[in-house]
Amino acid sequence: MKKFSVTILLSTLSIIYSYAQTIHYDGKEFEVSNVIASTTFLNGEKVLKIERDLTKIPFDINHLEKTVDEPTFLKLKNVEFENGIIEIKVLSQLQDPLPFKFSKGFIGLAFRINKDNSTYQSIYLRPKAGRSENQLERNHTVQYYAYPNYKFAKLRKEEYKGQYETYADIDLNEWITIKIEVKDKKAILYLNGQKHPSFIVNEMLGNFDGSGVGLWVDVGTIGYFKELKIIKTK
Repeated sequence: MKKFSVTILLSTLSIIYSYAQTIHYDGKEFEVSNVIASTTFLNGEKVLKIERDLTKIPFDINHLEKTVDEPTFLKLKNVEFENGIIEIKVLSQLQDPLPFKFSKGFIGLAFRINKDNSTYQSIYLRPKAGRSENQLERNHTVQYYAYPNYKFAKLRKEEYKGQYETYADIDLNEWITIKIEVKDKKAILYLNGQKHPSFIVNEMLGNFDGSGVGLWVDVGTIGYFKELKIIKTK
């Protein structure tokens, strides 16, 4: 009898755990990957709220490159995306207290995520840097990286000539429209409906064997997301 009860309990916990790892929003289903996610209301509008789960991937300031730019996203289920357009509106706030004093409100998209989340491409924003009085910091407002071998620190080395990040006029606590056009090894970022690109990645790096899309945040960020649109092309 006890063995039977334990079996039922474990099965129930498994169901609860599986359910807790899935988020439903706007007719779409998402899978949690190293984040804490929920639906909530912001200014009377239902949105997704996402924060990095530091119990899943601890942050270590002494090993910065190894503990940031990780698969910390809400992954859209039942979608295969290789080429096309991803568009979404994001709003970034800073956690209080901040686990990392240099947090910039890291928020963006991951795409071409493979099945086990071990490789993907990403473009994200540092909204706080967009209005900095320090020009060097402003130049780091937009960031591309390819997981796991081409994180931001590696791409800041001299041989990459600064081509994988740039400036954009954005800030915390405001809705920012991100639109990324992906074609083979090229990715083009448009912000806030602008006619011309804010950022062009002419040669993405790493592996391209995935087809997933994720809503990405990093340490110190409270990220809000809404109005996800995906248009696939050949």
